[in-house]
Parts: sequence; C-alpha cells; structure tokens
Amino acid sequence: MDYLLEGLIKALSLLLKRDPETLAAIQVTLKVTTYSMAASLLLGVPLGFGLGFFDFPGRKFLRTLANTLLSLPTVLIGLLVYALLSQQGPLGNLGLLFTPLAIAIGQTILALPIVVALTAATIESLDQKLRLTLLSLGANRRQLLLSILWEARYGLLMAAVTAYGRVLTEVGISLMVGGNIKWYTRTITTTIALETAKGNFALGVALGLVLLLLAFGVNFSLMYLRRKW
Repeated sequence: MDYLLEGLIKALSLLLKRDPETLAAIQVTLKVTTYSMAASLLLGVPLGFGLGFFDFPGRKFLRTLANTLLSLPTVLIGLLVYALLSQQGPLGNLGLLFTPLAIAIGQTILALPIVVALTAATIESLDQKLRLTLLSLGANRRQLLLSILWEARYGLLMAAVTAYGRVLTEVGISLMVGGNIKWYTRTITTTIALETAKGNFALGVALGLVLLLLAFGVNFSLMYLRRKW
C-alpha cells in the first residue's frame, strides 16, 4: 500500500507542477482523438442513419458487418494502417507513418463501426409511426430528417461517447503506427505502458488519473445534456 500511496502522491505532484512530459502526452492524445472522432462522426452518423432508416438489398448483410466490426482488434487495425502507410504501401509516399495523423486514421477506423452500428440501432428503435406522422403534418425531407435526428439525439450521444471511450483508451494502434515518439506521437496510454515498464510508476498513475478525469468529464456532459433535453 505504501508503494501505491507514494506513486499517487508523486502523480499529483507531476500534475500540479505541470510536468512537460505529462502535458505533451495529454496534448497528443486530445489532438488525435479530436481528429478521429470528428472524422468518424462525420462519416458514421450519415452511414448509420441510412442503414437504420432505409430498406435496400444487402441491408442485413451490412448491419451484420457493422456489428462484427465492433470487436475488430486494435492490433489488426494497426497492422492494416501500417501496411498502407509504410514505404512499400500504396500511401507510403505521403509520409504519414509515425505521425499523429497516422494514429488518427487508425482510430477513425476503430471508432467508425461503433458510430455506424449504434446510430443504426438508435434509428431502428424509433417509433415506426413517427415518419408517417411527420409526413401527414406536411414535413418536407429536411424537416423529416432533422426531426428524426432530434428524436434520436440521446442515442447518437451514446454512440459518440462509446466511440470516444474506445478511442481514448486505445494502445495498439498508437504504438504500431505512431511509433511512441516522445513529444510527438506518445499518447497517454502508450506513455503509461512505457513508463510503468521502466518503473516510473508515478507518471503512469498521473496519466491514469487524467484518463479517469477525461472519462468522467465526457460522461458528466452526457448526463447534463440528457437532463437538459
């Protein structure tokens, strides 16, 4: 217990003193998660809406595929992105490997099936009479779309929060395509793994506390929006 308490005290000291290495890992994490969440929401919400709202050939297959990709291993995503961005890959000339953008691309692939599947499930769970009611009231296509999205707002928020939680705590992709470069691509989770292995328990605990605070902040925001709406 003394070992854990000492690590916690040192961790709080690092945070209060604004340790540069700690702040750098936090900054990189926030940057790549923001990029990946923006991309996954911009792509995933329209795809999930179409998958849950429209009936077309192959819809069941696509729903099954989206649900299957929810359990896609992060190391497999890292391997695929690495193969694409390496010098031998088709996108190697872009020079993206071992950059924050490479991590964001991998995390987007990780988060996209979550957003698509949960958005589709949310749209499917809405009252089937809603569309007919809106049309009978004279709603045009734009009003119909906005009304359905508003009714599904809490489910969409849950999809975003779930995807954010998966991206925030991801390790494999960041290590494989980011390279864990200090001050550049080293995220919170990769720093925790590295520093704990080196015996620097305090820095690992400090960044673990930051992860907890970020997760708490996201969930608190969700509860606030739910009550407000």
